[in-house]
Amino acid sequence: MNRKMSIVLTALLSASVVMTACSGNNAANNAPAASKAPSASNAAGDTGGDTAGFPLKEKLTLKAVAKRPALAPSDFNDFELAKRLESDTNVHVDWTTIVDTDYDQKKNLLLASGDLPDMFFGAGFTDTELLHYGQDGTIIPLNDLIDKNMPNLKALFDKRPDIKALVTAPDGNIYSLPVGEELGSGQEDIGANPDFLYINSDWLKNLGLEMPKTLEDYHNVLKAFKDKDPNKNGKKDEIPLSFINAYWTGDIGYLFGTFGEPDKTYQPGNNTFSEHLNVKDGKVYYAALQPGYKEAVKYFHTWFEEGLVDIESFTHNDAQYLAKGKTENETLGSFLWWDHTDVVGGERDAHYPIVPPFKDMVVKWNNGSAINRGGTVITEANKNPEVTAEWLDRLYEPVTAAEVHWGPIGTWFEKDANGLLVQKKDIENPGEFRRTVALGGAGVITGEDFEKVVAPEPRAKQRMDDIKNIFVPQMEKEHFPLIFFTDQELQTIDRLKPEIQTYTNKMRAQFLMDGGVDEGWDKYTADLKKMGIEDLMKVYQDGYDRYMKAQK
Repeated sequence: MNRKMSIVLTALLSASVVMTACSGNNAANNAPAASKAPSASNAAGDTGGDTAGFPLKEKLTLKAVAKRPALAPSDFNDFELAKRLESDTNVHVDWTTIVDTDYDQKKNLLLASGDLPDMFFGAGFTDTELLHYGQDGTIIPLNDLIDKNMPNLKALFDKRPDIKALVTAPDGNIYSLPVGEELGSGQEDIGANPDFLYINSDWLKNLGLEMPKTLEDYHNVLKAFKDKDPNKNGKKDEIPLSFINAYWTGDIGYLFGTFGEPDKTYQPGNNTFSEHLNVKDGKVYYAALQPGYKEAVKYFHTWFEEGLVDIESFTHNDAQYLAKGKTENETLGSFLWWDHTDVVGGERDAHYPIVPPFKDMVVKWNNGSAINRGGTVITEANKNPEVTAEWLDRLYEPVTAAEVHWGPIGTWFEKDANGLLVQKKDIENPGEFRRTVALGGAGVITGEDFEKVVAPEPRAKQRMDDIKNIFVPQMEKEHFPLIFFTDQELQTIDRLKPEIQTYTNKMRAQFLMDGGVDEGWDKYTADLKKMGIEDLMKVYQDGYDRYMKAQK
């Protein structure tokens, strides 16, 4: 392995420092989870207001751990909504936040230390973690708290029992709260394909080139971007293609669909069970073992050899990635991302149109669900679970939920003549701005809410049209849903998946950067078999079959 690849893999796999920011919290309060049940005085019929009596007469401090985008403030108390919640409730939240790219590892280290916060806000626990930590008492069941202390969420569950079913574990307990935005359905869901490929049309015009229609056309365009100075500054500073490796959006696996095998990586809220999985004719299989996947990594390695791909694609975080399109001299030729304005800004986005799927390309249909069980969990260390539940319930009131997801009224929203929340017209870079003003991590926006409470962002409406008109005609017909596996199945997943996932992603990076897929393929496939990939696929298939049978 060459030195360049060693540096990249070191960056991808390096261990994080153990987080100690929660030291001195409620860890000494080690009463069993059963003692944390809501008190009998909080009657189930008491849904007309706060049983805690907000604002509290005396300030109460809760300790919370949360993940955050790199662009978000490190202290969530800087969010306008957090300040308002504290004023309204007299509950102060002492936040420890972790950049999302480091969150899973640091969260796990914190759980292993036993030094627990009162809650993990927007926890993003895997199903394995929910069952494991729920059954050993580290996090508490929320069923009674929802019934007695969370009228907004209870009303949602009464109206939408499917959402309640989605967050209910096989043992009957609810260990985490739902979160998500239900905009569109099926293949036309707003997140059905999270990876749009955008290209610099000004550069195409400068070089007398047309929008590429085939992969080979695109390759030739990238070579011209690299060699022919399309930004006309006399420097070799152009980046023909950039992406963000193995991220929820912007991953090069979208382009693997040109070889018939789109590759799906991490998707938020899907409990990290859906990477590299495709479904065809009811059969669940591992995309990273298919001939089309092999041909894709072999082909795209040549682009790295030719200098057509941004080498930082394996190491930059989302904040660094979003800065690449905003350099003073335009240097970005094409890129993969959710929305072009996030990367290049409002002044340039008009000349970065979508590249339609190439001929015969298979477009990914993202796995999972728009609403997921990645919301808050409450730990056994919490001395005030009822108050915590009521504080969280405020985030499930539909108007407040919209503010949680996008930003406050007056900052992100204004009201139209019918009282519907609409995005303010003066927001230039909505994707980037949203990261700086939206608390996130809680609240559910249903399809009905998008009709009666909050209008979709203008760019969301456009995105849904683009999904339907540009991508659905070539999209996969099946995908892997969000399944809550049994305890035994989760034990198998927990035992096998981490090693398989890490190895698959490491070898994908190595094959792309250094090549050698032909020589290394037999060992790669044999290694995955030794790691238990066939047993893992059986668990996925059994869960999928059970889920599909329940839908009939």
